[in-house]
Amino acid sequence: MTNEQQLKAIRNRIDELDQQIQTLISERAKCAQDVARVKGNGSDFYRPEREAEVLRRVADRNKGPLATEEMVRLFREIMSACLALEQPLKIAFLGPEGTFTQAAALKQFGHSVQTIPLPAIDAVFREVESGAANYGVVPVENSTEGVINHTLDMFINSPLKICGEVEQRIHHNLMSDSDDIKAVRRIYSHSQSLAQCREWIEENMSGIELVSVSSNAEAARLAKGEPGAAAIAGETAATIYGLKILVRNIEDEPDNTTRFLVIGRNGIQPSGNDKTTLLLSTANKPGSLYELLAPLAKLGVSMTRIESRPSRRGTWDYVFFVDIEGHALAEPVASALRELDKQAAMLKILGSYPRAVI
Repeated sequence: MTNEQQLKAIRNRIDELDQQIQTLISERAKCAQDVARVKGNGSDFYRPEREAEVLRRVADRNKGPLATEEMVRLFREIMSACLALEQPLKIAFLGPEGTFTQAAALKQFGHSVQTIPLPAIDAVFREVESGAANYGVVPVENSTEGVINHTLDMFINSPLKICGEVEQRIHHNLMSDSDDIKAVRRIYSHSQSLAQCREWIEENMSGIELVSVSSNAEAARLAKGEPGAAAIAGETAATIYGLKILVRNIEDEPDNTTRFLVIGRNGIQPSGNDKTTLLLSTANKPGSLYELLAPLAKLGVSMTRIESRPSRRGTWDYVFFVDIEGHALAEPVASALRELDKQAAMLKILGSYPRAVI
């Protein structure tokens, strides 16, 4: 068989597979419509725990040659499109268009949703609280620069629940209207991004004016059309604002990752691989925090993170944000929470939610 004959045979097989894939996707979409009909017009048409279970199975089944992350992304988009047949989700995010937060929202929910850019983290909370958006996505911590305090502070008084988490690899790019890096005299970016690229900037752009702005997307917007201006932002921002990427991946840490939280009005049922976030306070006395957290150790509950923040109720009064493994409705977490509730001056379960799939 000649090379041309082999190619023709392979292409014919691809055409057959494409037809089968399209037929199966259509059948899956019809099943989604059947689910909607059985459930009626309830507000629980999106079930994060169910979606997490499905995507974990996709990841476990994958044998290549596609990377697991890519396979999960493809299934996420299929699920997003099927869900939109019932009702497109409205997702509020920290805008404007082109931010890493928008990218995290699309990674979590797929592209068959309506994304709503908002100017501040508190605005995202209000949009979800009012019911104008089904869910919100906000940044909570970066592997290089630590926690985003404004997000943590919002949970102190907000009735919203944490419904999910997204881990997004962050790649920063230097972009400009000009294609000459030597012409750059000013760089716009968010303060976190400037910090995450500090070493690269000092080595390659020493003496250039650095201007901190509200978001990387805003930086790209400002750099558009301004002679001698550049921005540090993600690739999506370069596409939206028509900028040329001068240098890619200038972040100092190659594994630079930001964690985002999905916020909503209702709690999430167990998915089998969950985390729970708590808000705690205790008496201001020696050993009180140790005594407060003792039930976790006693019952074998793993604590993965703890952060302290001023409570705003008095001088030197603090609250603690604690992440633990497991769901609040499942043992041994449920027993540990009952013990914590007896000892804590305040215990607020901010949410139990599926761990980030990939």
